[in-house]
Amino acid sequence: MIDVIIALEAELAGRRLPPGFRVTFCGVGKINAALATAAVLARPDCARVVNFGTAGSLRPELAGQLLRVNRMLQRDMDGRPLAALGDTPFEEGRAAGVIDLGGNGVSLSTGDNFVTAPPDLASDIVDMEGYAIAKACIRAGVPFTCWKFVTDLADENATANWRENVEKGAAAFIALVESGGLEP
Repeated sequence: MIDVIIALEAELAGRRLPPGFRVTFCGVGKINAALATAAVLARPDCARVVNFGTAGSLRPELAGQLLRVNRMLQRDMDGRPLAALGDTPFEEGRAAGVIDLGGNGVSLSTGDNFVTAPPDLASDIVDMEGYAIAKACIRAGVPFTCWKFVTDLADENATANWRENVEKGAAAFIALVESGGLEP
């Protein structure tokens, strides 16, 4: 079974995924995402996890695109001087800081804050759940991929733009799934 973790029902806009996919809505933020991912990973038939959701970007050319994420950071982890910005202090390994998913894609920084100005930790796009889901999957040894639809430019208009574009992201993700475009 391929488990798809999505923060909000609105991000799927009432659409259904084909057989073989199971959807879990986790809620907003890293803690909600980590808790939901732990429950998903405990299922005996969980073979792979995909995170889909919406994201903001400070790069206007990315607006309105469904993007594969290949590099993940946690922008709100600031343990300096004990660790570099984005790294978890006293933790080592692949999921201590930057997570490299390989292949082509964009960088995503995750944090429990709604971005409306450039964060200290630069990335192509921003969200509030992706890094936590990736870290849980890596620790469990379960294959993981991440896809984000850029709804807004992470500015003062982000909320209105998100509402206007969220359904476009759902349509783009469903089309990707139905075309067999999700990577193994």
